[in-house]
Amino acid sequence: MAKSKRPRPRASLLGQNLRALQPKLRMIANGDATVNAIRAEMSAAVKVTNSRLLAKIPQIRGEGHEALSKADFREVFKRKAPKPTHLKMLTGQVMTNVFIHTTTSDTLPPKLVKESGRRGRIAKAMVSIDDLPRLANDKRVRFVELGEPLKTPQPIVSNATVGAPTTPRVKTTSAARHKGGKDVIIGIIDVQGFDFAHPDFLDAQGNTRFLSIWDQGSDTRNSPDNAQFNYGAEFTQAHLNAAIKGAKAARVPATELERQSQREPESHGTHVASIAAGNRGVCPNASIAAVLIDIPPEDMDRRKSFYDSTRLADAVDYLVALARKRRKPISINVSLGTNGHAHDMSSAINRWIDAVVNEPGVSIAVAAGNSGQARADTTDPNDYGWLMGQIHASGRIPKAGLNVELEWVVVGNGVLDISENEFELWYGPQDRFTVQLRPPGMDWLEEVEPGQFVENRHLPDGSFVSIYNELYHSANGANTISIYLSPQLSQPAVIGVRAGTWLVRIRGKEVRDGSFHAWIERDDPQTIGPLGPKSMWRFPSYFSDKTNVDESSVSSLACGERIVSVANLDESRRLINISSSQGPTRDGRSKPDVAAPGTGIVAAKGFAGANDLWVSMTGTSMACPYVAGVVGLMLAVQPNLTAAQIRGILLRTSRPLPGNDYNWRKDAGFGVLDPEAAIQDAIVINQRRDRT
Repeated sequence: MAKSKRPRPRASLLGQNLRALQPKLRMIANGDATVNAIRAEMSAAVKVTNSRLLAKIPQIRGEGHEALSKADFREVFKRKAPKPTHLKMLTGQVMTNVFIHTTTSDTLPPKLVKESGRRGRIAKAMVSIDDLPRLANDKRVRFVELGEPLKTPQPIVSNATVGAPTTPRVKTTSAARHKGGKDVIIGIIDVQGFDFAHPDFLDAQGNTRFLSIWDQGSDTRNSPDNAQFNYGAEFTQAHLNAAIKGAKAARVPATELERQSQREPESHGTHVASIAAGNRGVCPNASIAAVLIDIPPEDMDRRKSFYDSTRLADAVDYLVALARKRRKPISINVSLGTNGHAHDMSSAINRWIDAVVNEPGVSIAVAAGNSGQARADTTDPNDYGWLMGQIHASGRIPKAGLNVELEWVVVGNGVLDISENEFELWYGPQDRFTVQLRPPGMDWLEEVEPGQFVENRHLPDGSFVSIYNELYHSANGANTISIYLSPQLSQPAVIGVRAGTWLVRIRGKEVRDGSFHAWIERDDPQTIGPLGPKSMWRFPSYFSDKTNVDESSVSSLACGERIVSVANLDESRRLINISSSQGPTRDGRSKPDVAAPGTGIVAAKGFAGANDLWVSMTGTSMACPYVAGVVGLMLAVQPNLTAAQIRGILLRTSRPLPGNDYNWRKDAGFGVLDPEAAIQDAIVINQRRDRT
């Protein structure tokens, strides 16, 4: 390889001033205003809050969902670049959401950072990128973690016309005891809006059963009356019922009178809420409270939005606070996912949620994810679902001096990929691995030793590579290798990530165990152009058939210890849907926990009109609210159940699929949810509690 004047790997991790920042956060901290303003369009945890800066740096997108040519992007950047001095004055208006791991449970000084919430020694905060070095260098700060991106779910939506679902969705002999969840709240954290006036959510008087909707991306109403949630708009039940009453006179839908920031036809959030707690749902008499995460449609300016895991933590806290205020138990559904971090419950959001559900009367169910398919369906030439599944690799280096090579494919097909592709490999602290990267059509880059890094290495084609080989990660003590493939995001033109197969060579330097796991973090939704007969604008990179290992694909969010992780059962075929993500976790725990019906589920169709009320969808997003609804019925008979007890009951009462035994399976967990058995066990616990 030709000699280069560019920096070689350095022995320390970015020096003392940034020692506590997660690798991607270091990249952001070292980026200039131009790069970070553009990065905000693709990063869930970066937001531009200054209108002048937004105007100076044009939004990168095409019209509709068409492929984008290099000429399109060059046209975007024909305007003169702003003077660096002017941009420097504005960099304080590029903000990032972080979790701060501290050495103390005391609130950090406001002069250092304004916390937006805290669970023990983990705090949340929105921080100016300019302030990251100062934050990282404070002795009370152990580690700063970027909020993980939350992804818009991608269920399979049927085009068939369907009628209303059969009722009731769950039949039990204990209905007189649980009363359809009458004294329970079902919490829904989701996207695309909630059609609160849909008939499936109206009571006998025509009022909505939604207690509130906190829209994190709206400003049409006041934010919730809580200093921690000082953004977005809260639509109260009074607001929603007034809109329902006024809709007839105004001759418009009620959802137009109280407008949420997202109102997508076939709304994911509406469908999920209907399964869990619609009038034809699992828990039909429960109250509903919802949080709308601010993931804008792909053709909107995402630089103005946060949609990362700190926002999910806010959503959970909001719902639990609402339930506590009303003195009711709550079962929360999260049909969203993340794929970063170690898949071992050590991420900040995993720890945050586990701390929340330590309280009795609170349970959270999380969809396992739709990354289970590892091979194309040979009977369907248009099937590209496997691209969503090839995200995990694992193996073992048997002894020092040997290596493995992983094949990481970036989609090309003449398309400019402007997303930041991310790769994480985790291995035991007792080992030492080196890492080397070979871009498509190029020589191997230099080997990066343990404890070293290469940051923003400028490749000959103009794109960038960053490699971090970290020892003793602060979250879990494991070693981790992070690789980021980044486009050039500055003038005179955007240059995309090189298409083709990237080789990642992992060499054992000191080997005592040698095992490893690697995952690809999914990119934010962006149009990337056609692949076969479809327009592939999401998931632009994946592991090759040779490298992919068809397990441990459960969303990292669904790896939490006390959450209920849910797989997708194809009930008519009595098997797990091919798309349902598989376990175990990196640290060998049994996730998913249980399976529930999630294939071809008919539920409310949001924002589609009075004559088009129902739609069929498939995914773990549909299976998860079924479980959340059953948990609601369990809490109705025993409001003080803990999350640990609820999970234990579900594992014990689940039933194996035909031909299986009671052992945990990587696709089905401990088996198919049995609602009646789970509720009966909750009743037994209640009776024992009464006797004591």
